[in-house]
Amino acid sequence: MGIFPDMDGQPPGPLKLVIIDDHQMVLDGLKAMLQPYREQVEVVGESSDAREAVRLVARLTPDLVLLDIRLRGSSGLDLCAEIVRHQPECKIVFLTVYDDEQYLYQALRVGAAGFLLKRIRGAELVDYLCRIADGEVLIDPALAGRVALSAARLRSGEFWPGAHLGLTQRESEVLSLLVAGLTNRAIAAKLVVSEETVKTHSRGIYRKLSVQDRTAAVALALREGVFH
Repeated sequence: MGIFPDMDGQPPGPLKLVIIDDHQMVLDGLKAMLQPYREQVEVVGESSDAREAVRLVARLTPDLVLLDIRLRGSSGLDLCAEIVRHQPECKIVFLTVYDDEQYLYQALRVGAAGFLLKRIRGAELVDYLCRIADGEVLIDPALAGRVALSAARLRSGEFWPGAHLGLTQRESEVLSLLVAGLTNRAIAAKLVVSEETVKTHSRGIYRKLSVQDRTAAVALALREGVFH
């Protein structure tokens, strides 16, 4: 696969890539960046809508899918899980501006084969895509050191409550205040953020804990002994 020759000695065609991002500027920029490397990686499809993306990937059966963590009205993590469930041979690579190791952990849990940051250059991206297509699982070098440190802290018990469930430190703080019975307004005042920010964190907590509302999140946190 990729740039390596087939068993019969004939060079294979380029890797087929579908790009999923909810910003047209990003889609156009990635296609332009990859154009000089079209003999190695060919963009065969693009989508800015998650539901359309699932159908597109099913129809085109690409070797790789490049997508962002956050998509308008949906989650790239959920989309990754759905694609992997239906097409496990397809390699999912996240390309995002979010250099949060908790997003990385979530991406790997749902089956991603790569997690790269959007600061990457064209030649680097093509190299990573070829290596991922050939079976490697790759993480952006900028995250590697932090991931190692996080793993060491997790093993030594120095991480924040809920980290093992994929919660960020801020989400853990919000969840602890939900468990304490505070309203969104009270949580916002305590953390010095807006109520909308609290709601955004709460939605992230519900998604990561696979629950639908505050009551279920609190019940799960208590059941799992997240806060002692």
